[in-house]
Amino acid sequence: MPETLVRASSLGRSYGSGSNLVIAVHDATFTVEAGDTVAVVGPSGSGKSTLLHLIAGLDEPTSGSIDWPAIGDRPALRPGPVAMAFQGPSLLPPLTVVENVALPMILAGHAEDDAMAAARDLLIVFGVDVVADRLPEELSGGQSQRVGLARAFSGAPRLVLADEPTGQQDRATGDRLLGAILRAASSRGTTLIVATHDATVADRLAARWAMRDGTLRTEELTCSA
Repeated sequence: MPETLVRASSLGRSYGSGSNLVIAVHDATFTVEAGDTVAVVGPSGSGKSTLLHLIAGLDEPTSGSIDWPAIGDRPALRPGPVAMAFQGPSLLPPLTVVENVALPMILAGHAEDDAMAAARDLLIVFGVDVVADRLPEELSGGQSQRVGLARAFSGAPRLVLADEPTGQQDRATGDRLLGAILRAASSRGTTLIVATHDATVADRLAARWAMRDGTLRTEELTCSA
């Protein structure tokens, strides 16, 4: 039987109150099993990013429940078992690219030399090894996004969540990047959840969840990758 990595029941997240109340996620119930690849689709503002933050344990629900049966409680999620690649800038400015990617492994107790070597290998996987020794301020938006993805896979997490991972790439680069993400997940046995508005991205993952106005609907698809 597959391991259940994430389990949520009637999960909700709202902000504000009264006339300023915003319901970002409403009554979401789902499970994520080890080995799943899931696309979360929906328009901007539909709740995709909030859902990913809840799954990653970066945000706390205001209703319902979420737990990580095969991992542990929220403090056990990072560094190590769960990682997230953010849509916006997330690299630490004082660190070089390779240092940013190595950091999760170092925090998890790996020797620095081993972590730096593994980080350089990940930068090759995501096509940004040529910028390994640059600072984040020297990168383009697309390069920063790919470095963030390399960092997300650093330390062999069990679950990676990626928020619009091809959003700052042109079509050809985005296709190659998605291929690199899927190969990295497959080769490492990593469960993958991707938030995207791009149907061509969603079609390459095995399951699709649709978000609209904070409401989640799940449906199984056949992966076309």
